Amino acid sequence: MLLTIEKVLLVRSAGIFAEIPDECLVEVASALEELAVEPGTEIIKKGELGTSLYIVVEGRVRVHDGDKVLAELGPPEVFGELSALDPEPPMASVTALEPAHLFRISQQALLELMSEQAAIMKGIIRVPCRRLRAKS
Repeated sequence: MLLTIEKVLLVRSAGIFAEIPDECLVEVASALEELAVEPGTEIIKKGELGTSLYIVVEGRVRVHDGDKVLAELGPPEVFGELSALDPEPPMASVTALEPAHLFRISQQALLELMSEQAAIMKGIIRVPCRRLRAKS
């Protein structure tokens, strides 16, 4: 289990939180749950309601729709942000490719943090916007 300061440093490296002041990052770090995931573990399953945002701390995950690979993500990339913002069934699955260490933050905790800090909200919203632009 990591210390809060270690979590803050790791969270800062994720683009989603890069511009957030330190005092806000301490709050984010306090709301994170650490997960150890084995290869082949399906973290998010297409069609099943998801309500958490994840940050890859170590390892790699695959975003896929069946056998079609949409992306491979590693540290310090983020996934699940749309489900955390709008709890609808995801359109893709996410599976660990290798042993992975993840941070997870629940929708409730994320929404509370976003309501208290506009910088957190801006950072979160930027991720799906960048992904949409990259697909254009």
